[in-house]
Amino acid sequence: MTSSATGHCTAPGSGVDHRDTPLATVIGISAAGMSELPETSTARLRTADVVIGSWRQLNLIDGGISAERRPWPSPLLPSIRPLFEEFAGRRIVVLASGDPMFHGIGTTLTRIFGADRIEILPLASSVSLACAHLGWALDDTAVISLVTQPASAIIPLVDQGRRFLILGRDEKTPGDISELLSALGHGSAIIRVLSDLGGPDADVQTHRADAVTEPRSALNVIAVEPSGGPTRSLAPGLPDESYATDKGQLTKTDVRAWTVCTLAPRPGEQLWDIGGGSGSVAIEWLRATPGTRAITFEKEPHRRRIISTNAQNLGVPHLEILGAAPDCFRNADRDPDVVFIGGGLITPGLVDAVWSRLRPGGRLVANAVTIESEQVLWHHRARRGGRITRMQIASESTIGGFTALRPALPVTQWRVVKKMGPASTRKRENDTP
Repeated sequence: MTSSATGHCTAPGSGVDHRDTPLATVIGISAAGMSELPETSTARLRTADVVIGSWRQLNLIDGGISAERRPWPSPLLPSIRPLFEEFAGRRIVVLASGDPMFHGIGTTLTRIFGADRIEILPLASSVSLACAHLGWALDDTAVISLVTQPASAIIPLVDQGRRFLILGRDEKTPGDISELLSALGHGSAIIRVLSDLGGPDADVQTHRADAVTEPRSALNVIAVEPSGGPTRSLAPGLPDESYATDKGQLTKTDVRAWTVCTLAPRPGEQLWDIGGGSGSVAIEWLRATPGTRAITFEKEPHRRRIISTNAQNLGVPHLEILGAAPDCFRNADRDPDVVFIGGGLITPGLVDAVWSRLRPGGRLVANAVTIESEQVLWHHRARRGGRITRMQIASESTIGGFTALRPALPVTQWRVVKKMGPASTRKRENDTP
């Protein structure tokens, strides 16, 4: 099955209306090369003026294709617009592995140029081929790409105790996965490395995670079946000992669970965590809801290093770590949907600076322990509305030969939604998240 989109807008900077003509056609190709391409894809290649792809993909097309062959420049993203401008007015075909819209270049091009300017002609994805070989249900199989992420990104999937697939970056990826799983206590997990799927050199290697084998190909999908090793919930409230800390600079388990639930993460949202400490709130925000982003602001360099270590160890290496707030707000690439202030409340102008960057309809949550910080919360509650809540926790403690409940310092929390503006009457400033 193929899908296509025809153009209805002007190519960037061209000033020409290319109706019914796509800016480019993205063709999925397997390791088998042109022999398995459908007729429509083959026809696009034969009429192309230029074909763009990796050298591996370009070498899959035969000598009957007369188009100029151009490998992707590096780095890729900054080069895309200049490359397409260079070939403006020519028939461009882009090669992709399998399904271009599954962790592929098709998603990048449609995001940059618009879906109506890019024609997509997919084949079966490598994940579809892997599931077919393994007998795994495609709709029930988790998938993660390590093409642009470190191996630690699989940790949340390992913590769920479910089997999953990994799109490898190169021939070293299976070894990195084996090493990580063994370090996590999953040395008996079964790993299958499926290489060059769909082509004549297709191969499957099966071994335990603690029995590393020599890599055979850079084009691989890695299937991981858990061994019953240790797992952790993705719900907020990890044990405090899950984190490295600096002198206890950590939002404790119960307060952290309460706070992340109040922040209410949703896919696509970005959190700003002000006063990161050990990074626990931002880390558990990311773990709880895939598809979210987070930036933590922390002024102390040694704490930023601790946050980075915690993020790697808990499987969210994509957590962005910046310096002091509000000075480093200018380094953020977009305004936040949600803000948590866990430290620095008494910094002059901090809350106003946060509020000015918070998107309309966005949520702000701030925790205070000291009287001075609590006074700041009440001040801004009077100005902007919202709701104040106090949480008091007591935990068991030994007194001599007896057990008693020892109260922790109470935590006062302010939560508020920034109103949408004059055009919106659906939310008020004193709504709660």
